[in-house]
Amino acid sequence: MNLHNLHIFTVVAEKMNITEAARELYITQPAVSKAIKNLENQLNLRLFWRDKRNGLMLSETGKEILILARQLLMIEEKIRQIANRENGLVDCIVKVGALPSISSYLMPTAMSLVKSRYESLRIQLAEGSSNEIKSWVEERSVEIGIVLAPFDSFDRQLLYEDDMVAVLPQTHPLVSSEEIDLMKHQEELIFCRSGYEGTLSNLLADRYKEITSHLIVQSAETLVNMVQHGLGIGIISRISQATLRHNLIVKPISPSISQQMGIIVHSLEELTPAARVVHDILAGLGSDYGSNHR
Repeated sequence: MNLHNLHIFTVVAEKMNITEAARELYITQPAVSKAIKNLENQLNLRLFWRDKRNGLMLSETGKEILILARQLLMIEEKIRQIANRENGLVDCIVKVGALPSISSYLMPTAMSLVKSRYESLRIQLAEGSSNEIKSWVEERSVEIGIVLAPFDSFDRQLLYEDDMVAVLPQTHPLVSSEEIDLMKHQEELIFCRSGYEGTLSNLLADRYKEITSHLIVQSAETLVNMVQHGLGIGIISRISQATLRHNLIVKPISPSISQQMGIIVHSLEELTPAARVVHDILAGLGSDYGSNHR
């Protein structure tokens, strides 16, 4: 099977647009269309359907083949990297999916360390929620994911455990309280989506299902801004709030809630040499960072 055509297929599947795929691959649109047609003819099936409203769409069989194609191309990349390693070279890209809160403080240091140790190794970063990143790892569109527990069935490496805290304005009536009771003040609570998908949502759905929140924002920065404008009490991880500039009061919460942050991969045994380097650097940094910010 022509690996070049498979590579073009994966790019088209990611872009869902022939023009954008051609631009990404630095080839012509007819060359992209021809590669897809040749692959479909070889397999004797349709990989894509054209929909008048939604444009290009993967067929159900195409979705299955996409996962396998990524796996096959990853094996090819692994072979190339092993050969390069034996010749003292590392020339590759490692795709990492991470929560925005991780990207803001852990990834810059990790990327700097990778660059200083391996000049030709690069990290390609994609940000998303825990659920999105898990699907990326499952589909093999990224090699490494950094998510909140639960880690499902993936191979994992715990980075650190962080407790959730409340942040509130200095003028809030509860600034003199020792802790913030979530049950009593649930109508004021503001959660961050990137921190909500995981342990927190599971706990609230199970043991603390009586607690509700009318406001779930996309980022920690938005949560802090909301609180600074007096719109509620923010519930955020201790480490995440420590990385942001603010003059808010930080309080423990009741009931106490802690969350685990970890690295997930489809399989540790399948990691390319370059991905193993990035994995180990992230594992070391996460452990150190969690210890220093407890």
